Amino acid sequence: MGQINAAQIKELREATGAGLMDCKKALKEVDGDLDKAMDFLRKKGLAKAAKKAGRIATEGAVISYIHSNKRVGVLLEVNCETDFVAKTDGFTQFCQDIAMQVAAMSPEAVRREDMDTSTVEKEREILREKALGEGKPEKIVDRIVDGQINKFYSERVLLEQVFVKNDADNSKRTVEQLQKEMVAKLGENVQIRRFVRFELGEGLEKKKDDFAAEVAAQVQGSS
Repeated sequence: MGQINAAQIKELREATGAGLMDCKKALKEVDGDLDKAMDFLRKKGLAKAAKKAGRIATEGAVISYIHSNKRVGVLLEVNCETDFVAKTDGFTQFCQDIAMQVAAMSPEAVRREDMDTSTVEKEREILREKALGEGKPEKIVDRIVDGQINKFYSERVLLEQVFVKNDADNSKRTVEQLQKEMVAKLGENVQIRRFVRFELGEGLEKKKDDFAAEVAAQVQGSS
């Protein structure tokens, strides 16, 4: 095993934000290989993050994001355990990144349990009828539909969406995985609680059409 020096520990600590002793231990475990040490710390941190997920998080922040074109805006609440962590740069950046995700990808819910059940069941029914119409065997249709419903969730559920700011090395990382990494980094439970997304003019055309239909019905009724 090679000798671990202070410069290696310092570089790893700056790259990961992990504690001094954790960095030293990680480098020893992988014989001084910096990249492997980063992976070691990440895996260790994610394991710890899973244990923290059930802890109460009542602090945090409500933040706003307005896109540069002034046509899309987001209000977002993210919770953590302490006011101290809520004021850190890491937590603030995470909140901003998630708000941008909501603005860009227009999710319908934070988690799949929050999705409107009638919407999901309607989609499932459509997909099932389509599969049967394509001649898929009855015995495998439900399995096919389950896979398509998972894809449906991955497009509409915030935590299951692919994070839009991923780099090439993390191209498939989801928002939920990013959240777990933040828990590991900050040492507290971090939860995306709720959001509201505003888009300029959204729904106005529909209301206009509904009003026109209402007027038409009234005209026909009086004729």
